[in-house]
Amino acid sequence: MNNVPDNKDFTMTTSGREGIRGWLNPTRYGWERVSYWLQRLTGLGLLIYFIGHVYETSSLTNGINAWNSMLQLTQTLGGHLFLLFVIGASTFHTVNGIRLIFTESGKGLGKPGRPDYPYHAASLNYKQKSGIWVAILLACIAMLYGGMVLFGQGG
Repeated sequence: MNNVPDNKDFTMTTSGREGIRGWLNPTRYGWERVSYWLQRLTGLGLLIYFIGHVYETSSLTNGINAWNSMLQLTQTLGGHLFLLFVIGASTFHTVNGIRLIFTESGKGLGKPGRPDYPYHAASLNYKQKSGIWVAILLACIAMLYGGMVLFGQGG
C-alpha cells in the first residue's frame, strides 16, 4: 500500500524529497515555520555578535589606542546598522523564546487536535500567532528606539 496521500497540494518530487528549495520555503508552512526560521537566524546572528563582541572587548588588553581604534568601527553607518540588527534580533529572539517556553509548558495552546493530513498546526492558535506578532512588533519598536538613540534623535 502506498503511504503517500493522493492530494493536489502534495508537491514532492518523484524521489520523495523537495531538497533545499522546499526547506527554504517559509510560505509553505505558515507562521510556525516563519517563527522557526527567525528564531534560528536571530540565534545565529546573536552568536556571531557575541563572538565579535568578545574579540572587540579583548582589544582593551592591548591599550587604550587599540580600544579606541576598535570602537571606531561601531561609530560608522555600517556599525550603527549592525547594532540596529542586534537590537531587533535580540528583542525578537527573547520575546519569541518566551512564547516558546509557554508553548512547551502547554500554556495558551488549548485542546490538542488529531494530527490528520494536511497537518495543520493545532498548536498555532490565535494566542500563539499573536505571540509571534508581538515579538515582531516589539523588535520593530526596539529597533526604532535604538535608531533614534544611535542617530541622535532620542535617548
